[in-house]
Amino acid sequence: MPNPSQTSAAANILSHNRAAATAWNAGGEKYDRISRQVADAIEHCVDRLEPAPHESILDVATGTGWTARQTNARGATVTGVDLGADVIDAAKRFDKTQQIDFRVADAEALPFSDQQFDAVVSTFGVMFCGDPEQAASELARVCRPGGRLALAVWADHGGVYDLFQVISRHKPSGPAPAHSPFDWSQPEQLEKWLGKEFTISTEAAVSYHREKTAHDAWEAFSQGYGPVKSLLEKLDTPATKEFQKDFEQFHEDYRTDMGILVPRPYVLVKGIRKG
Repeated sequence: MPNPSQTSAAANILSHNRAAATAWNAGGEKYDRISRQVADAIEHCVDRLEPAPHESILDVATGTGWTARQTNARGATVTGVDLGADVIDAAKRFDKTQQIDFRVADAEALPFSDQQFDAVVSTFGVMFCGDPEQAASELARVCRPGGRLALAVWADHGGVYDLFQVISRHKPSGPAPAHSPFDWSQPEQLEKWLGKEFTISTEAAVSYHREKTAHDAWEAFSQGYGPVKSLLEKLDTPATKEFQKDFEQFHEDYRTDMGILVPRPYVLVKGIRKG
């Protein structure tokens, strides 16, 4: 039988995003290992956000709460939202301070008042929304005039982009999405989606994914990265083995004398809310 808390949480998700919610939720608490891999980029994003004590800050697509915890550690009052009930439950457990308000919510329909927050942040999260224009509109709506926005988004080239091409080759055929998540790294798209409400600046940077072996990378993603775990549920045994082979070979190409080191270019986006 369905978990009553999950059934209640699903009511907070727009109907067209419920399949995505299921996919992103699949990793549960093991998604925390995926977030650990981008701890350097999260710290960069929080640094540029510059949270101040007692500010009210919203972390959108918080996952297991890494960014929310980093922001709260700077003294801010933090709310973290995500599509997945299980990852939100994990975020609550990982928050040893019990000071962060974690809840299930949809980035395209945030359950908050206009101008409620002093700042909004999202690290490799909101970029995966199905309707980027609506998500961008919601980021602006809940941010006060003069408030701040900080986003970390994967670049449209390099480590993560190339890995997503590997993953895509093993997906069952289906209609192509209207937008690529990597569009969030393109200046013209940022201006289109955010420029009306925010004054935008950007900064290019690189995060590094470190693992001892390529198989360790496969274990992390196959167990903790929801979209990969969900994909594996759709593949038969031969297709799974082929996917694993390609995934591990991709990481093997980044072997050093010490292990696997994959450079992952990303873009840090900062906005100041107009008005």
